[in-house]
This record gives sequence, C-alpha cells and structure tokens, in this order.
Amino acid sequence: MLDSANALADGLTIRPARSSDEPFLAALYQSARPDLQLIDADPELIESVVAQQYQTLQTGAGTAYPNAMHYVIEKTAANIGALVVDFGPNEVRVIYLAFIPNARGLGFGRTVLQGVQQAARQVRCPVAAVVWRSNPRARQHYIALGFQVEEAGDTAERLVWYPTAA
Repeated sequence: MLDSANALADGLTIRPARSSDEPFLAALYQSARPDLQLIDADPELIESVVAQQYQTLQTGAGTAYPNAMHYVIEKTAANIGALVVDFGPNEVRVIYLAFIPNARGLGFGRTVLQGVQQAARQVRCPVAAVVWRSNPRARQHYIALGFQVEEAGDTAERLVWYPTAA
C-alpha cells in the first residue's frame, strides 16, 4: 500500500493528509472544478456551491469508502496535489486525484497512478476510477496506462485496470 515514506519518480512524495492541510485541499478542489466557476450567479453563491461540492466529496468518500486514505502529493516539500484512494477487498479505487494548476500537464498524475498500480499489483487487485466525460485529458491518461472502459454513462465512465501476472 501507499505509505508516508512513499517516494515516487519525478521527485514526488505522498504523505497522509493532516487537518492542517484543509485550506490547501479546499483551494485545490476549487481550482480543479472550473466548471463550477461557470455558474451564472454572484460570486458568493458560486463560492457556496464550490464549498458544498467539496463537502459532498469529503462526506461521500467517507460514507461510501470509510477506509479511504487521503494523501497530499508533494514535490520538493511543496504541496502540489491530492489523492484519495480506497484499498477495498475487491479493487483499489481512485476516488480523487487533482493537482494545482502549475503542476498539471507535467506527468505527475501518471507517476502517481503508476504508484497506485504498483501497489495494486502487489495485492493482485484491479484499480478502478470514475472519470467525468468533461475531462477528456484525464481519460486519455488512464487509457494510456492500460485502463479500460467498463461502464459508460452520460456524464462519466468507470475505468478499470487489471494487473497482469509478472
């Protein structure tokens, strides 16, 4: 599994999130949801909707996946992203993966996902993720890492990667 001493390629490290990370995590969520900024409303209402959606993510992950692990991704000791992952009995589920704007498109997501795949391979479990149709770049990254579409809906797809025997 991923642990606090987990060093990845590209100089990335993953550590368990702490309560002191909350302001960073909330700001990261807001930056990762540009779709919510398009709401035709006053800024206070938009801010309220973003906060509500962030709380829904936190509560939903805790309810559906009570053992989910929340991580902060760092590069040279600076917070650049977040990962929420659940190591369930039948699959490893990537619940949330996001990076600050300056860290997007640099391959860090691929590095983190490869680390999740490596951990899943050790326990011989598939890795699953839900990707919004409004995020085709994320979908491309998952497909490039060997994920396959298992379910397709109007707004999202469930992608799964199966480990191969080594």
